[in-house]
Amino acid sequence: KEAERFSAEDEKRAKEVEARNQADALVYSTEKSLKDFGDKVSADDRLAIEQRLNTLKEALVNAARKYLNLQKNIEADIEPEKGELRVFLRVTVVEDYPDVPAELTAEEVAVFDEKYMLMAEAREFNEDAVAGDYLEMEIPMENFGRGAILTAKQMLLQKVRDAEREKIYEDYQHKVGTLVTGTVQQVDRGNVLVNLGKTEGIVPLKEQIRKERYRQGDTIKAFIASVSVNTKGPQILLSRTHPDLLARLFEIEVPEIGDGIVQIRGVARDPGFRAKIAVISRDERIDPVGACVGMKGNRVQAIVRELSNERIDIIHWSDDLNVYIRRSLSPANIKQITDIGDGRVVVIVADEDLSQA
Repeated sequence: KEAERFSAEDEKRAKEVEARNQADALVYSTEKSLKDFGDKVSADDRLAIEQRLNTLKEALVNAARKYLNLQKNIEADIEPEKGELRVFLRVTVVEDYPDVPAELTAEEVAVFDEKYMLMAEAREFNEDAVAGDYLEMEIPMENFGRGAILTAKQMLLQKVRDAEREKIYEDYQHKVGTLVTGTVQQVDRGNVLVNLGKTEGIVPLKEQIRKERYRQGDTIKAFIASVSVNTKGPQILLSRTHPDLLARLFEIEVPEIGDGIVQIRGVARDPGFRAKIAVISRDERIDPVGACVGMKGNRVQAIVRELSNERIDIIHWSDDLNVYIRRSLSPANIKQITDIGDGRVVVIVADEDLSQA
């Protein structure tokens, strides 16, 4: 019987040591996750960090109160940059509770009382405590138990994910209307998932050039049409058919457009087949059409290849509507132009010129 008693005690101690080691490991991994969190958020986001970590502090405080079975002022000190998590009991020792200000609400009274501890109770933590002392005692997180620490860690990891998602959303929200280059990650039910580095975008079937086929690993340029947020995080909608994709490509290929000398006034596309782009020069010495075409057509041909041989007509814009329309539909022979108001016109061409127009 004596041997059985020692065996049971040894088993109990072994379980306690194992639980302690598991708690120590969880505390270490939680602090490492905290350090990762601090590294991911810039110095300009201190306020954002504090807001995100308030929930974690509450979880640690609740775990400490449950461990101590004490409803007193317990505070969690968190330093993401150092990866430090520390929990303290902080109270003022008194012989009797001070009078409560009359203007306080019931909740505020509870918080007020939590800051004080009677001397007899305080001596359970520090036998030398006397009235007027400020008692500060660190509460080892390892003592909270594996479940409480695991909950805190999961909460922290969720905050890390939330911070990453918010950062991605903020970054790409400012990039709507621009070009992005990525790698085809997957084609799922016709939708193309594009790896953009820290996140991924999606090119829905309706935003794809019909004759294009995408394979995993292909490099793809697309127009950022919109950025939204759902339960899975930021959703970046990409387009290969948007008219402004053509405009952005010309801005890249034609330095005169980037410098503001040549301006784009209008774009129309039948994606993958044909497109028209209207340009004008702010410098009379610069031919806007010639600048867009480039030497031996090298500039426009680079864009044509990018858009799967989409035929591109470059038109010299004019503020004279009749001239502009005739240039846009050239070489079709226009028989009649009728302005029907509201920015619309009816153009009549010969049947044989319809496809050219």
